[in-house]
Amino acid sequence: MAGSGGFREECGIVGVWGHPEASNLAYLALYALQHRGQESAGVVSTDGSSLWVHKGMGLVSDVFDQQVLARLRGSGAIGHVRYSTTGATHLRNAQPFVVGHRGGGLAIAHNGNLVNAHLLREELEGRGSLFQSTMDTEVIVHLMAASSRPSTRERLVEALSQVKGSYSLVLLTERGLLAARDPHGFRPLVMGRRQEAVVIASETCALDLIEAEFLREVEPGEILEVDSRGLRGYKAFRAEKHQCVFELIYFARPDSQVFSRNVYQVRKAMGRALAREHAVDADMVVPIPDSGVPAAIGYSQESGIPFELGLVRNHYVGRTFIEPREQIRHFGVKVKLNPVRGFMEGKRVILVDDSIVRGTTSRKLVNLVRQAGASQVHVRISSPPTIGSCYYGIDTPTREELIASCRPVEEVRDFIGADSLGYLSLEGIREAVGGKAGEFCMACFTDDYPVEVPLEKPVHQLSLFQEM
Repeated sequence: MAGSGGFREECGIVGVWGHPEASNLAYLALYALQHRGQESAGVVSTDGSSLWVHKGMGLVSDVFDQQVLARLRGSGAIGHVRYSTTGATHLRNAQPFVVGHRGGGLAIAHNGNLVNAHLLREELEGRGSLFQSTMDTEVIVHLMAASSRPSTRERLVEALSQVKGSYSLVLLTERGLLAARDPHGFRPLVMGRRQEAVVIASETCALDLIEAEFLREVEPGEILEVDSRGLRGYKAFRAEKHQCVFELIYFARPDSQVFSRNVYQVRKAMGRALAREHAVDADMVVPIPDSGVPAAIGYSQESGIPFELGLVRNHYVGRTFIEPREQIRHFGVKVKLNPVRGFMEGKRVILVDDSIVRGTTSRKLVNLVRQAGASQVHVRISSPPTIGSCYYGIDTPTREELIASCRPVEEVRDFIGADSLGYLSLEGIREAVGGKAGEFCMACFTDDYPVEVPLEKPVHQLSLFQEM
């Protein structure tokens, strides 16, 4: 899914409790989760009496340095990296979100999307609530503030009982840390330990970096609470799993364990199934780096066709770049990917990617490989055709912009200019991920949404109000 026009990452969260360098560990964990969001980063810490906060726009390395981290004192911390799925790209929307609450402070960081946030916000504003941001996350804070329950955990449970959609979140007060995952388990959340400290993170790769031992997933519908009395878990809501299959296809790092599965192995299994379903005579299997690499390895192993790195990715390209005044054809793709010259000359190439969204990037990539001399280009996609938008925490184009929602496979093949095109079937992806029927949300492939999306307002991005 290289270049523009693809799905966008969501957010990454981390929580640390019971370590003298909690903010440093949170900062390092955010480095491991940087792939989940590159717009902003933030850390909030507690020393037992006050909350200390620093956040900014850009990458983790842009936002933090030693002096900043030295000011984030205490043995508890939460952190967040963001790609906006609700709310505009502004510093006021950077998380963790911090407020005064019941005589103290409260900070919250959220990965997901609340599909009824705009309805709840209208109701809260009608009762006098004033919002500081366009984040759906702030709705949770206002619902907690309106609760008469005695404890922070009980107020959180009451707030979450009113929201619909996806959430994996961490919440920090001066005296404790809470973590919660929605009853469907849309977004991942794991728990680990580093010595006596408890660590919560979106993916296990964050635990690996700070040498924390992975213990288990936070269960769907579960709330964890950790403070001076230790760690406690509560089954707050009845679980009905609909875990996001795109975490395994694309979003999670391949070295993570997500939904009790090794991401790398699952992606290789998708590639093997793809080779069985869509075999073709060819000279080499070439991945679209980086997300297409494991599936391409699986395809190569199953088919016996050699795996080759025919395209090289520039890892030092930022989110934006300045094009030259004199137009260069397909500049956006070329600045990120470049073919190995002469290597594909006269060869029949199988090009493996994780998805086709609008089709424009795939078209440019096929053309790039042809310009490099390939005699044939066969595109293989390690997921089914994407026909529906996601409303559970992934930034996707509208249905009208999704090429597979309005064109059959043959027309998509012609549009991208490939000699053949094959998608992994729904049966193939279910076999690759395993598990019980219905355990994964595949709404983007099936148009079957497990949580109803209110349509009183435009649903794309579910923005709470427009920014100028």
